Amino acid sequence: MSFPITRHRRLRGSAGIRGMVRETVLNVLDFVQPIFVTYGTGVKNEISSMPGVYHFSLDTLKAEVDEIAALGIPAVLLFGIPETKDAIGSSGFAEDGIVQEATRLIKQWYPELLVVADTCLCEFTDHGHCGMVHTHTVNGVVHGDVINDASLDLLTRTAVSQAKAGADIIAPSNMMDGFVHAIRAGLDENGFEHVPIMSYSVKYASAFYGPFREAADSAPQFGNRKTYQMDPANLREALREAESDVLEGADMLMVKPALAYLDVIRTIRDQFNLPLVAYNVSGEYSMVKAAAQQGWIDEQAVVLEMLTGMKRAGADIIITYFAKDAARWLRG
Repeated sequence: MSFPITRHRRLRGSAGIRGMVRETVLNVLDFVQPIFVTYGTGVKNEISSMPGVYHFSLDTLKAEVDEIAALGIPAVLLFGIPETKDAIGSSGFAEDGIVQEATRLIKQWYPELLVVADTCLCEFTDHGHCGMVHTHTVNGVVHGDVINDASLDLLTRTAVSQAKAGADIIAPSNMMDGFVHAIRAGLDENGFEHVPIMSYSVKYASAFYGPFREAADSAPQFGNRKTYQMDPANLREALREAESDVLEGADMLMVKPALAYLDVIRTIRDQFNLPLVAYNVSGEYSMVKAAAQQGWIDEQAVVLEMLTGMKRAGADIIITYFAKDAARWLRG
């Protein structure tokens, strides 16, 4: 018995047909653009390891936000580089903190542009860890242990201060145990029941964060973050982390990084029905930029293929430093 040859190529014969049957379509509404805000005046300094990404002072921020809004990108993710740091990251939850001030300005300029506030302490602590630490010195070497429950109180204060400033979404990235429950309770007690939590549920202790740590001046001053961020080798653990955040009241789940963790994105998508965020992180961005500057790759083609892969894996939302470029390319 013979069978006819299946002619799959019939559906690839023209751009029109390929577009008609395309299964995964990128849209500008998928994107969130990160922004780094800092103190000072007249600051627009390119981050050396992230070409095309800048530190902005509050007086130069509007031009960047104007561009983002004009491109139709629906949301920004704010990171702050404070004027001073201390052991508890107090500038992170100060009423006049840099993220809070930037949030107020953006909401004045563009009330409909969503402001997502990263809720962590690493940018604001003098030790660079995501919570409070207990330190001790052995043979002249400083060691430290992150104190989980005391850190939750500070993170909750940070989230509430960000919501008071007008943040539309709170995005806790600290990976302390119980952080979603603590922040949800704090927001609700202060009248912010309507503010959703975009939880960094599945955040790996990744080598892809290097450029970000330069951008945010957030490298740990001792040790590393492997005791609270996830082991890159683990997948089943990701399910446990996501499940606990769902039970504690998260409104959105995130996988970070994205590119080396597409299997994790797919697994989380299959198991949970909350909106899923993929964070296309700094190292992923910088690798593509470096290769493109050498002429080794077609940047536009590679970026759009990469972002499509993240969406195909199951992401509903993509945080990416390529958001502005991708929005322009999708316009044609």
